[in-house]
Amino acid sequence: MQKHRRSLVGRVIGDKMDKTVVVLVESLRPHPLYRKTMKRRKKVKAHCENNDCKVGDMVRIEESRPISKTKHWRVSQVLAKGQVVEPYKDDTAADQT
Repeated sequence: MQKHRRSLVGRVIGDKMDKTVVVLVESLRPHPLYRKTMKRRKKVKAHCENNDCKVGDMVRIEESRPISKTKHWRVSQVLAKGQVVEPYKDDTAADQT
């Protein structure tokens, strides 16, 4: 019987490494004294065996045994493919040179 593992949902913000993606996980927590809801963000590295995750994808990650010094999560499912937006290029600056 397999133990229940913690799972989180986040957005891929980096995929430059081989078989590793950086996932941004956001959560809402109340402030301990003032009780205002605050957004907490955490970046975690997750193992992606097939290199099929790209920047902007929403993924579900689950906790696993330590894979490396900083990798303790594994991508279990790609929930939605994301749109990669190219940075704005100023065409007028290129014409003046």
